[in-house]
Amino acid sequence: MALRDGNRFGIPPLYRGIVCTQALVLIWSIGFWSIGLPSTLADPERGGQRAGLPSEVVWLDGQQPNPAEEPLPFGPAALGIEMGGIGGAYFAAEPGQLIIEVTKRDLNRTTRTTELRAILAGPDRQVLAEAFIPDDGLPAGKLGPRQSVRLVADVPRPGIYALNITVSQDRYGEAMYWSFRTNCRRYVIETSRGHRDAPHEEPIVLYHPENPARVCFRPSPLGFRVEVIPRDPNLPAPELLDSFGKSTGKFERGDRGAWWAQIPSGADPDSVWQLVIPPGTATIHVEGLTRWRRGDPYPDLCYWTPEPEAYFPFVCFRWLLTPYRRVVYLEPGEEGELTFQVHNNGREEIDVHLSTEYPEEKFPVQLSANQIRVAPKAAEKVTVRFGLPQSSEGATFHLRATPGQDPGFTTYSTVEIRRGRPPAEEPFRPPLVLKPYAHENEQFGLLPDYPTENEIYFDPNNRPFVFASGDLYRLGKAGWEQLRIREKTVLGGGDGRAKSVVPLTPKIAFDNRGGIYFLAQVDGRASLMHSPDGGETFRAYPLPPTELPASYDLEVFTGHNLSEGPPPILRFLRTGRDPKLFWRFLHRLELFVPERKGNEIVLGEPILLSDQCLGLSAHSGSPCCLVSSGRKVHAIWAEATDPAEKIPGTPAYVNTYDRETRSLGKRVFVGYGAPPNDIHNTPAITMDSQGYLHTLGGTHGAPFPYARSLQPHDTQQGFTEPQYISRGEQTYIGFVCGPDDTLYTAFRLWQRGKAPFPNSHFATLALQRKIATGTWEEPEVLIIPPFSEYSVFYHRLTVDRKGRLFLSYDYWSTHWFYRIDHFGRRRVTMFSSDGGRTWKFLTTRDLLPGD
Repeated sequence: MALRDGNRFGIPPLYRGIVCTQALVLIWSIGFWSIGLPSTLADPERGGQRAGLPSEVVWLDGQQPNPAEEPLPFGPAALGIEMGGIGGAYFAAEPGQLIIEVTKRDLNRTTRTTELRAILAGPDRQVLAEAFIPDDGLPAGKLGPRQSVRLVADVPRPGIYALNITVSQDRYGEAMYWSFRTNCRRYVIETSRGHRDAPHEEPIVLYHPENPARVCFRPSPLGFRVEVIPRDPNLPAPELLDSFGKSTGKFERGDRGAWWAQIPSGADPDSVWQLVIPPGTATIHVEGLTRWRRGDPYPDLCYWTPEPEAYFPFVCFRWLLTPYRRVVYLEPGEEGELTFQVHNNGREEIDVHLSTEYPEEKFPVQLSANQIRVAPKAAEKVTVRFGLPQSSEGATFHLRATPGQDPGFTTYSTVEIRRGRPPAEEPFRPPLVLKPYAHENEQFGLLPDYPTENEIYFDPNNRPFVFASGDLYRLGKAGWEQLRIREKTVLGGGDGRAKSVVPLTPKIAFDNRGGIYFLAQVDGRASLMHSPDGGETFRAYPLPPTELPASYDLEVFTGHNLSEGPPPILRFLRTGRDPKLFWRFLHRLELFVPERKGNEIVLGEPILLSDQCLGLSAHSGSPCCLVSSGRKVHAIWAEATDPAEKIPGTPAYVNTYDRETRSLGKRVFVGYGAPPNDIHNTPAITMDSQGYLHTLGGTHGAPFPYARSLQPHDTQQGFTEPQYISRGEQTYIGFVCGPDDTLYTAFRLWQRGKAPFPNSHFATLALQRKIATGTWEEPEVLIIPPFSEYSVFYHRLTVDRKGRLFLSYDYWSTHWFYRIDHFGRRRVTMFSSDGGRTWKFLTTRDLLPGD
């Protein structure tokens, strides 16, 4: 198969003012055309360059908009309101033309480059327009002028359109105000920033110096507190109006001029209330809208409008129909089938009417149901079958969903059928460039035919196993088989059948007889699960009980560690957390070395490795902290240190337990991973074919330190001097060893001031290798995200018995607006047969014997 070059995966061109299909984009400043505003020097802290406005205006098809055309009457900008924070808005658009004018005003509190990116997407999340409003280039301390960009899109049929707003180096929206005006009567604003490592809240920040501002929202029935924190402590009291326009709630002045009111329970959560704030600048908190408690009807969704006529019940019908778009490749005469999810986010049962629409020629499409009843906070599935007409090169249809209880709300998903085989079936060279609302399916037609929720592990015969939907799956002759572990599990000692079995980690281990092992919560107790017959029966062996919060790791195959019996287990028992250092935890680290005795497994007593362990960070990388061979079990961990001690990072230690002598050696230092006292810095260990041990120290945005044992199968004789493997900002280790003893690590790698986000920083997923006789090569970027700022990939690197690399990942953006718009997970697996030089998206066919 032909290889595709990385650039053909859509690395975007480096220009500002991008115009996409059926859209018109124009940048201007209030009152005059913005040509030649000054650019400024690079930001020394972030390495990005400030961008002045372009010297010419870019628009589509020669259509120059007229700045004197009729004003856009709706939206916060039309009311003299600007907003802090970021997020975006959703528009219930009718056929015709949708016009949205986005404005931005830099506060210039710092020298950071704050470039606003506006993306307009259709109901099927196809990007219709994308544009940038650059940093104004003014010095710190000076309020900048308003700059604007206009996005225009044709609306061929009614649906919910999305406006996505992000700002470079400002994921919380604290360095600028933004706003918009539109010709769309019905819209809701979603205030949603980047994530914080704290309870989620989305304060509404309003700047409206000349006119009162309104926040129209759905009240919580639990009773709720309203807080208005003005910049000017002399701001008059706000007013709260219920759905009948009646003033309710008594506002009292609190500390520093803040106003607050406590509203009793009983409000109708399907009504719309209005909070009226006098002219000024204020930060607003409303329980159930910007902060959430257990029982609030719409947690984590901050939807509001500044005008009551604009409000529509988007929050009730959030994720009504997903996925929004699917691309399918078929040959003429071949049939395709897709499953869609109909979701009810409201409080009452709804009936959703389903129908098909065709932008061009109609062709046969079969729905499994034309109407579906959906319970509150639940979802139902609908199947769609279709084919590609014989004479057609491609075809498109839309699946429309309309709730019967509110026929004024309607939206649709799109299925695009293309002739031929999907590009996803061909190998490619990295990097893979994800685009906003266009990931693996939209770009390459990927439709996984295997369980995607977790990474895949391989037994000694190279048969794949994976956890999905709380159960274990294996690939059999007839396809993927659900093993129904709960129904097959008996308790150790034969004390009856298990009532519940919940996997504790996605890791799966095997012995050389084909026995299967994993960790699970069985009837409320952490247990080692064992199947001696390939998954036909299971037995649970509980670990000693504990009252402390616990996390676990067990040894899995990383290239050369072939086990003769049950895998060793690490238990991390949290004993404390530093109130002054957010990432400093204390854990008691215990090692269990199970043994097979007859047909039973004996876990043995826990062996204390450390009482200063930082803990385990496994959501990304999922590093293996154990490797064994024969009688020796080797463990690695990171330790907390005295914060007053000046050291270059978190120390990593290894130690060895001898199964035969039942003795534990002395811990051995293998490197510092910056910064100190950071639980992210979980290290990893693997083994090569000669028995040499290889370690990587964990870091949080710093190079990994590498060391190798001086003797095979031995930690006590020491390790090579730790060496940093790169100069990059690395985090989250995945670590395996190939058949030829090449080492591979997959990790998150920060980039700063580079394409495609030269004005900011962004996280990539990268791979680095070290051949047995060489040094570490430079990191190679595998995946570039669709957005700048913080990202994580929840990646896991495994290796099969043939030495092929399998990389499972699930892209996660800090930007709440984008992240939660996708309902469900995005996890994908790709594999490489040539040491990571080229990759291919996984299909079940790639896992069959002989491939």
